Amino acid sequence: MESAAAREPQGAEAPRPSAPPPSPAEPPAAPRARPRLVFRTQLAHGSPTGKIEGFTNVRELYAKIAEAFGIAPTEILFCTLNSHKVDMQKLLGGQIGLEDFIFAHVRGETKEVEVTKTEDALGLTITDNGAGYAFIKRIKEGSIINRIEAVCVGDSIEAINDHSIVGCRHYEVAKMLRELPKAQPFTLRLVQPKRAFDMIGQRSRGSKCPVEGKVTSGRETLRLRSGGAATVEEVPGEFEEEATRRVDDLLESYMGIRDPELASTMVETSKKTASVQEFARLLDSVLGEFAFPDEFVVEVWAAIGEARDACG
Repeated sequence: MESAAAREPQGAEAPRPSAPPPSPAEPPAAPRARPRLVFRTQLAHGSPTGKIEGFTNVRELYAKIAEAFGIAPTEILFCTLNSHKVDMQKLLGGQIGLEDFIFAHVRGETKEVEVTKTEDALGLTITDNGAGYAFIKRIKEGSIINRIEAVCVGDSIEAINDHSIVGCRHYEVAKMLRELPKAQPFTLRLVQPKRAFDMIGQRSRGSKCPVEGKVTSGRETLRLRSGGAATVEEVPGEFEEEATRRVDDLLESYMGIRDPELASTMVETSKKTASVQEFARLLDSVLGEFAFPDEFVVEVWAAIGEARDACG
């Protein structure tokens, strides 16, 4: 006898339960929102606290600070982090800790000094603010400039012999000063930062500030870039910090400038190369406007290698 299953027509299927009605389509997951990076800021000589955000480079940062306090961006000479003093160790460069407090130093009095170049070197180390102002970062003890009491660390150099240098980079200003003839007087027009009452009379150091000190304890910074968007990055490691310090020292001895951001860029460039010749070619493509001499590039390469060895 055939089974019941065998007698069923070919292709017939047992009835199936009906499928549940389709559920409404779920909306796609919203992209993760980037956290707002809001920084606190004050004018270094005294002001209420403002809050700024949405900048990607130093010029935009200055514009945001200026907007917060109702001043022109060109009034800002430079910024320091976590200290209202004219402290070149706290100078804002290309990186800001996510909890750093920004102090903006604005234009104060203008002064002119006459200098006679009796030696090859004036004893000045120049840096710039990334937005058109070059200023004095260091004065060498016992130098020509050190003997002129009116010249102070933090003074912006506005003109040499009535020739405006606003808009020039630090290395251009240092070169102009090196090329001035000896035994011939020249004039510097300087703009000093506006000072709070407790800073008046101090040539290079101020008094304590209630909010002074490293505010941030995190390991991330906002990296400002001349082109492109700012990025949040890890704080540089031991090797990067040591190599950058050594390269910055070489920039001062060879060119009369200090620029930790430039030094950092050179260290990062070295990581992409395996020889000093390759390093020199890449520096030319990335930083060609500086026209670094060959012997300087060799010393930089050696200094970076020494830092790598020292840091294991």
